[in-house]
Amino acid sequence: MSFGKMNGFAEITEIRHVKDSEGFSSERETVLAFIRVYREGRHGSMRWANLAAFSDATDLFRFRTLPDLKVTTEHFILCDGERFNIISVEDVKGRGMYTEVLARKVVPSNGKG
Repeated sequence: MSFGKMNGFAEITEIRHVKDSEGFSSERETVLAFIRVYREGRHGSMRWANLAAFSDATDLFRFRTLPDLKVTTEHFILCDGERFNIISVEDVKGRGMYTEVLARKVVPSNGKG
């Protein structure tokens, strides 16, 4: 896999609870970063066979590590109009240069999407 293939764009977001002037709390999605990503969908490759423990992951994302943001499973990825819950975050080869994320596509409860 060549990291030169990062030709997709994505956003890393999180849900924040915000209180209005009357004291009511509401949820608001906040964009933390705009990034270039390599996205790989789930298929029958050897890489995905080795990830059998994460059976509900639908996509793998790789991107440059963001020095001012620690990506966690509390965050979400928005890519190509689709939303993904982050299942796992890993530093590729432990060098702090690239981050690999396993994510599950969020499907609306009516089954469309």
